[in-house]
This record gives sequence, C-alpha cells and structure tokens, in this order.
Amino acid sequence: MEFPVFDLHCDTASVLMDEESGVCLKRNKLHIDLERAQTLPGYAQCFACFTTMDDNDPQGKRAVLRFEKQLAAIIREVEENSDRIHIAYSGREVEENRKKGLMSAILTMEGTAGIGFDPALLEDLYKIGFRIVSLGWNEENPLTGSNMTGSGLTDRGREFVKEAQRLGILIDVSHISDQGFWDIMDITQAPVIATHSNSRKVWNVPRNLTDDMFRAICQTGGVAGFNQYAAFIGEKPNLNTACDHILRFMELDPSGTHIALGGDLDGCDCLPLGFSGVQDYPSFAQRLLNRGLDEKTVYNIFWNNALGVMDIAVCNNSK
Repeated sequence: MEFPVFDLHCDTASVLMDEESGVCLKRNKLHIDLERAQTLPGYAQCFACFTTMDDNDPQGKRAVLRFEKQLAAIIREVEENSDRIHIAYSGREVEENRKKGLMSAILTMEGTAGIGFDPALLEDLYKIGFRIVSLGWNEENPLTGSNMTGSGLTDRGREFVKEAQRLGILIDVSHISDQGFWDIMDITQAPVIATHSNSRKVWNVPRNLTDDMFRAICQTGGVAGFNQYAAFIGEKPNLNTACDHILRFMELDPSGTHIALGGDLDGCDCLPLGFSGVQDYPSFAQRLLNRGLDEKTVYNIFWNNALGVMDIAVCNNSK
C-alpha cells in the first residue's frame, strides 16, 4: 500500500526566498522539490516562514523583511507551479486537492519576530492563509522562553495564544521551553501541536517531548510531528531508530491518532541513514510496517491525523 504524505514542517522557504540563487521548488537539490513529491500518492506540505530576533536589528526590520520574502517566495513558487500545487486553507481543501491530483501548500510561521510579536497582527495572518504559528524559536522573546533559554509565557504570550486560538490558528510548541509548554496547556482552548518534535524518552534532548508532554498534546486533540533531523533521533540515526520514536508515542497513544509527520526538511543538515528527502517517505512507511504497525495506523500517521487537526482548528474558528 502507498501512503500520501502530510508533513507539518519544512524550512524550504528560507532557501527559496533568495531569488538570485536560482533555486526553484519544481526541481532542485534540496530535501524537497515538487517533481519528487509528485511521485507520492498525495502530498501536503506546511511551509514555515522562519524569523528570529537579531541583536543587530533592535527594531526588527530585518525580521519583517525576511518574513515578507519567505511568504512571497512560497506564493511565487505555488503560482508558477499551479498545475501541480495549490495553497490550502483547511484539511477539507487539502483532501479536495489530492482528489484532483494536486499537492497542497499550507502557510505556517516559525517564530514571531517577523510580526513584531504582536497578537493584533494574527488576524491579518489568518486572512492571508496562515494556519499554524509558534511563539518563538530558540531565543527568549517578548512572548516566551525557549527550549534553550527556559522561562515561560509572558502576559503578552498568553494573549497571543488566546487570540490565535480564537481565530483558528494552531499553536505549535516545538521550540518552546518546558515551562512555556505547560503555561500553554493551562490556558489552551483548542488542539495544541508540536509540528517537528520527537520522543525525549527515546533520545533525551530538550527539543523532544517528554511522555507527559505528549500525553498532554493528545488530551487537547493535537498531534506531534515526527522530525527527521538526525540530532533529535539518536546516536546512530537510521530508519529503525526513527521508528523507535513513533513506537514510543504508540505506547502512550495506542490509537495512533495523535502522531503525524514534521520532517524539518531543508531546515537540518543531517538526516537518518536511509532517508535523504521527501522521496524516501515510502521507505519510512515500509519500515514502520516491518516494525509491526498496520496499514491503517501508518495511513493515519502519514495523512489523516494532520488533516483532522487542521479541520478542528477551522471548526473552532467558525463557532
């Protein structure tokens, strides 16, 4: 059985924003291009616009410019390949695109320096088409601390979470501090997701989720997207050690309905042995089947779980 792929996180836009590089989404030497993705029986990719604080840019002008360039790059590449891929604004549209033989691009934001950490700008983001946002990256900022700095949500951070969820934008906790994570769980009114984080029980790094964190995500109706970055997988990262993370999450969530994919492709410099880009997702699926998962569970992990959580957010917005 072949499986469509819904991937919750990539950093491809950070490369595409440099028009002078000549790199395009249709065909390239990155982890992701459309020609390879089109060999899959369905493909939906969340394209992150990444921004972070810069000590040499106290007014944040560079972050805003970077955000604008990445957004423009995604829109440009989708428009130039409109026979292959369309922007999608809901899980329903992702599925409709797949039935038409089209791939889907979903707009997301990793770090909020590009909008000045301003909750008032979230409505504009939603109208543009953004459906996932993280409060920050690896730095401490006016909203929260990070997995590298510690410290939790500020009052503005709490306001940011509430406004995003009111609009129907999913909150992504992949880079947040442990304290910030639990601060979000204390106030959440919607599913919370970790777009690209693995199991800390399997490989103990701060970017991965503890068992209690994963359970809490499940309780909100959210998902955790498996990250293909070798440093978050294990000492000898390969497809088997990658499967170990999925299987650990399965122990905590036997239904397998809160596990998804979030490869971090084009945002990391080292992938597990046996996985070199989007074209290798079928090999990963086969290894999961070999390790004992059934086809329905793998299909859910690869497609349905991310699809479902995206539509929950849209439904929340329509209330």
